[in-house]
Amino acid sequence: MTQQNYNRRKFLRMGLTGASFFAAGGLLRHQKLMASEAEQGAFYSLNQIGDLLPPDENGVMLPPGFKSRVVARSGEAPAGLPGYTWHSAPDGGAVFATDDGGWVYVSNSEMRSVSGGVGAIRFNSDAEVVDAYSILKDTTLNCAGGPTPWGTWLSCEEFDLGQVYECDPMGVKPAEIRPMLGTFKHEAVAVDELNQCLYLTEDWPDGGFYRFTPSNPLPDLSRGQLEIASIVETDGASFIEWLAINDPLAEHEKTRKQQPDYAPFAGSEGIAIYDNKTYFTTKHDNRVWCYDNVSQQLTIVYDIATSDTPILKGVDNVVISAAGDVLIAEDGGDMQIVVLTPDARVIPLVQIIGHDNSEITGPAFDPTYQRLYFSSQRGSLGKSAGGITYEISYIGAV
Repeated sequence: MTQQNYNRRKFLRMGLTGASFFAAGGLLRHQKLMASEAEQGAFYSLNQIGDLLPPDENGVMLPPGFKSRVVARSGEAPAGLPGYTWHSAPDGGAVFATDDGGWVYVSNSEMRSVSGGVGAIRFNSDAEVVDAYSILKDTTLNCAGGPTPWGTWLSCEEFDLGQVYECDPMGVKPAEIRPMLGTFKHEAVAVDELNQCLYLTEDWPDGGFYRFTPSNPLPDLSRGQLEIASIVETDGASFIEWLAINDPLAEHEKTRKQQPDYAPFAGSEGIAIYDNKTYFTTKHDNRVWCYDNVSQQLTIVYDIATSDTPILKGVDNVVISAAGDVLIAEDGGDMQIVVLTPDARVIPLVQIIGHDNSEITGPAFDPTYQRLYFSSQRGSLGKSAGGITYEISYIGAV
């Protein structure tokens, strides 16, 4: 038996253990346990980070005490491991805990003409890369998506006939299409476990904001009702009213056109949930929105046109720290990841130098908030072949 086949068989045994772990709900409990220990993590709260220093050897500007590492490059095998070549155009991503103390970072491939999909890198508890593999193939323009509390990755296709695929980060179970989540130009999705629904964004200049409520309790996504948001103004405040989409497969009419009173959003991008609030971005007006999942009120938490600190532009992917800091990755702009703190500060956390024709994609924390992963989609070459995936970690006061 070759070493490559031995390693793969060993990984599959570990992955099958993880699959049963997911089914039993163990992953969610494990992640919550790890998150409860995350106060020691460097990324638990980002309210007090310092100014960015000059770029390091990887061309990454970071606050004092942080360092960067390149973990993958498009067209190359991560850590030199045989098997999977890291995909082109890395986009949306997420991290999933494993039952051996490690984690998996999954990353979409935003390639056209059924050349997209999702790749994954597995790390052990010492943050060493131990495997890399595909979890979805032969799809188109896999842009963003979202993790689920039951341990799967929802990968979204960003074109008119785009679908959502539910993927196993361990690479054991085959990916499944979830057509009831709608046929449209998908961007991202977030799961509201408390209220038993999902929220989805659509990347058109007049795109919709959607809610999917399954017929059966989560994690069953096979049937349910898709709705689109409309906005009702009451006493100077904005509230969302949900309107039914009766043709979610868009066989007769585009989803967003099925309800004439829907609220158009200017190119919706990333989305994430924290403390019963859903945060999402719109790129054509550089805004960050907050939807209260209980009161259904909609507010703007950042608007480049009115902000006292208008440094965030090209708003895109979203991830949220354990303390509620909302991190926004820039598509272009200054190639930064910018933090919106709970006390309304706007702080740059990361900046990549020399990647002027790229975008930052796929920000995601490891399970204990010790590390942050993300990609420069096109790298310094300005084309998809140049994608670079990074890890940021804390090395202590300097």
